[in-house]
Amino acid sequence: MSTPSMAATHDVTAAPHDVDLTHARWQKSSYSGGANDCVEVAELGEHAAVRDSKDIDRRPLLFSKPAMRALVSGIANGSISER
Repeated sequence: MSTPSMAATHDVTAAPHDVDLTHARWQKSSYSGGANDCVEVAELGEHAAVRDSKDIDRRPLLFSKPAMRALVSGIANGSISER
């Protein structure tokens, strides 16, 4: 099993206050069952925004597309897991 390449530190950041999220289309996993105990993701051009569904007023994290692909791939293949 290969480990996804780790993104550079600048590929993930808290969303700056000037990022307009008013028209972001937030999606949560179909596995959430409608509960507010998961993360939500919105595609924003060259980035993906991720927020906690329990605290939507907190600024989300912004991931570059390569960093988001590495994160999802690492979770899917088990190289990134809860410890």
